[in-house]
Amino acid sequence: MMEKMIFGRYVPADSILHKMDPRSKLILIFLFVCIIFLANNVVTYALIGIYTFLMLGLSRIPIRFLYGGLKPVLWLVLFTLVLQLLFTKQGALIFELGPVKIYEEGLRQGIFISLRFFFLILMTSLLTLTTTPIEITDGLETLLHPLKKVRFPVHEMALMMSISLRFIPTLMQETDKIMKAQIARGVEFASGPFKERIKAVIPLLIPLFVSSFKRAEELAIAMEARGYRGGEGRTKYRQLSWHMVDSMQLVILVVLSVFLFLLRS
Repeated sequence: MMEKMIFGRYVPADSILHKMDPRSKLILIFLFVCIIFLANNVVTYALIGIYTFLMLGLSRIPIRFLYGGLKPVLWLVLFTLVLQLLFTKQGALIFELGPVKIYEEGLRQGIFISLRFFFLILMTSLLTLTTTPIEITDGLETLLHPLKKVRFPVHEMALMMSISLRFIPTLMQETDKIMKAQIARGVEFASGPFKERIKAVIPLLIPLFVSSFKRAEELAIAMEARGYRGGEGRTKYRQLSWHMVDSMQLVILVVLSVFLFLLRS
């Protein structure tokens, strides 16, 4: 399961999203996170869904690959739905089985919040799947450039976020290797009492932390050996360029936000 995790991975393809400027994609994600909270009924969520799956189609990422990578996260979406069903006690009672009671408002809020969570995960995944970590770093640094006037470490922050994204798949692979090694030694992660399964996680976390610090030290030594001294005086090999498709995507998202505002309950 770990090797199928897609967060932080880049999938090369010849698509519109891959060719877009990373600055426009970062702005799109930020605006999408803001406007998704405007949706509060069936029509507005349908518009959000149409836009999300349209972006998925433009990315040319295989749906089977995307589903395999998002499968572990879908359990969180389902868990969110169950929590809303069990703890929201508003509206008409539509189902009762012993102490379990499901109300109309709980079902509505559960579906809407789960869809909102799912669309956010899907769109943020498309950002990393269609944009290399270097492009994300350059885009963030360019967008945050005005903060340099107040002595904000823009380059260092962008580099830190890029390294974090790049190391997510690596740490997942390390976790998978350590889990397989522990299972070969007789450790049970998926069976037994809950207390015992929690204890079994400790032999997994300690080697993972040791491996993470080792990789961080190796990265620091490599950067120092290559003469890295921060962002001052550094030039860029790849120059960012804004195209018509970037402007069109922003216009489409602005139009979508207007429709969401007008159609929301």
